[in-house]
Amino acid sequence: MNPKVSVRIVTYNHERFIAQALDSALAQKINFPYEIVIGEDNSSDNTRKIVQDYQRRHPEIIRSFLNDRNIGARANTHNMRQECRGEYIAFLDGDDYWTAEHKLQKQADFLDQHPECTICFHNAQMVFDNGRKAQVYHKEPLKTIMEAEDILPSNIMPSCSMMFRNNIFKTIPHEFAHVPFGDWPIQICLIKKGKACYIDEIMGAHRFHSGGMWTEGGKEDPEVKIRQIQAFLLFYQAADVYLEHKYKDLIARLITVKKKELRSVQIEPLKQRIRDLFPSLYKTFRTLKGTAR
Repeated sequence: MNPKVSVRIVTYNHERFIAQALDSALAQKINFPYEIVIGEDNSSDNTRKIVQDYQRRHPEIIRSFLNDRNIGARANTHNMRQECRGEYIAFLDGDDYWTAEHKLQKQADFLDQHPECTICFHNAQMVFDNGRKAQVYHKEPLKTIMEAEDILPSNIMPSCSMMFRNNIFKTIPHEFAHVPFGDWPIQICLIKKGKACYIDEIMGAHRFHSGGMWTEGGKEDPEVKIRQIQAFLLFYQAADVYLEHKYKDLIARLITVKKKELRSVQIEPLKQRIRDLFPSLYKTFRTLKGTAR
C-alpha cells in the first residue's frame, strides 16, 4: 500500500539538527500510512551516520538515499521529489523541525476536504542560533484560501509548513532553471493549477544559522543581500513567463520595487567607504542634506 503522505527531507552538514528533524517527523500522530524520504548529500560531518542509524531503527518508515558526491540542495530536492510515493508531500529540511504532533493529520485532512487547493501551509516559528529570541513567522492573520496574487509579493510559506498534492507536477519547469531557490517556484507551479490553503497555527520551526543558505546574518551583509535581490528578480521574470503573463502588472510593480531596493543596497558599500576615508566630509554632506530638506 502506498503511503498517503511522503515526508521529504534533504540534508547536508546538519549533524547538530537532523536528529531533531527526524524525531519530530517520527512523533506524528496519524491515522494513515506515511513514509520519510531522506536525501543525504554526502555531508562532511556525521549527518550520514545519524541518518543511517535512524533508518536501521525505523526501516518500515524511513527510506534514505545517500549521494556518493555532493550534488547541491536543488538537485537533491528534485531527486527526492521523484522518490516520494505519497498522495501528498510534506517538506522538512534537515535543519528545521515540527512542533505539533498532529501537523500531518491536520494538513492531510484539510486537503482532503478542499479539492480546489493544491497546497496547504501553516504558521511557524523562526528560531535563531545566534541567541536572538524566536519570532512568529506570521504575526497577523492570513486568508484561509489564497490565489497567485497572494503568494507572488513574497515567499509567505515556511518550507517546513508546505504539504502539497503529488499529482500536479513532477519536475520544476525550465522557466525556473536559473532561480537559485526551489520552494517558491514549487508554490507557483501548484497555484497555477489550484489554490493555497492556510492553517493559522504554529506547527513548525524554521531555523536560521550560519550554515543555512539564507542566513540571518546575510540580511545585514550587502553582498549577500544583493545576491538575494537578484534571485528575487530572476524568480519574478520566470514566474511571469510561466504564468503566461496573467499577472504581468503585479509582477512589473514587484520588479520595480526590487530594483529600487537593489540600487539602495549596491550604494551602501560605497557610502561606507566614504564614511571610513572621509568622515568629516561625509558628516558635513549629511548635515547639508538634512538642512536642504
